[in-house]
Amino acid sequence: MLHLTLRQLQVFESVARHLSYSRAADELHLTQPAVSMQIKQLEGNIGLPLLEQLGKRIYLTEAGRELYQYSRSIAQQLSDVEVALDELKGMERGKLNISVVTTANYFAPHLLAKFCQRYQGVTVSLNVSNREAVLKQLADNLIDLAIMGQPPENLDIDSESFMENPLVVVAPPDHPLCNERFIPVERLAEETFLVRESGSGTRSAMERFFAAHKITINKGMETDTTEAIKQAVQAGMGLGIMSQHTAELELETNRLKILDVQGFPIVRYWHVVNRKNKRLSSTANAFREFLLKEAEKLMLVSKRT
Repeated sequence: MLHLTLRQLQVFESVARHLSYSRAADELHLTQPAVSMQIKQLEGNIGLPLLEQLGKRIYLTEAGRELYQYSRSIAQQLSDVEVALDELKGMERGKLNISVVTTANYFAPHLLAKFCQRYQGVTVSLNVSNREAVLKQLADNLIDLAIMGQPPENLDIDSESFMENPLVVVAPPDHPLCNERFIPVERLAEETFLVRESGSGTRSAMERFFAAHKITINKGMETDTTEAIKQAVQAGMGLGIMSQHTAELELETNRLKILDVQGFPIVRYWHVVNRKNKRLSSTANAFREFLLKEAEKLMLVSKRT
């Protein structure tokens, strides 16, 4: 008879998912030696090795791959139990586990604050990551909801748009194009653009737009943060394309200007996303409905004030 503990399975599931003791330790708020000890005890109870290390990389053994499937299923069942118990507690003590892409972080905390003012007993866990990391969290079923621009096509998800996400061309205030109107999009081929990393939603939308107009742009610096692009544009290193929501402060303080380019803004939408058939708690459902019904109105009011 196996003598396994839920804690051992939880630790193993995290190590197996990350294929890393250190990342599992960070996720579970444990020390790396404590994680290693739990794995050794689990292997001792089972009587088979679950992980093997070749060089600096960790791999699952055949027994490890088998146990990983069961540990993921058990983790999902425990998550469902937690949701069911939260339903009994009601909104007064609910939890919301949400991830947003980095560009959404410029407005998501404001919306979360409004939601928490309405439901003061709610506890929120907010993770801000790039698109690739958020998609992995969705795939691994680690979060209730995600906020992103373009929803993924290769995941079994439910997605609904809740607010416009206009992409604009920004320049430093002293750029010659700031004084022009109805700038032909072909004129942008003469400029250098500071761009997000490959795979980001903004980068993909930008590339689709220029490809549709048969324009090749000059790419300067590439970075994984919009903040770095804003600073570089202000320093005169080139132009940027970004969500207008991410540049509100710089536009209001005249540190950046939106160029009047034909075809812009590129109107995209923010989406709230969750795994299809995932059992959402009453708190997660309430926040989802809050976004769909009130987010755009609240952001317009905030902008006017």
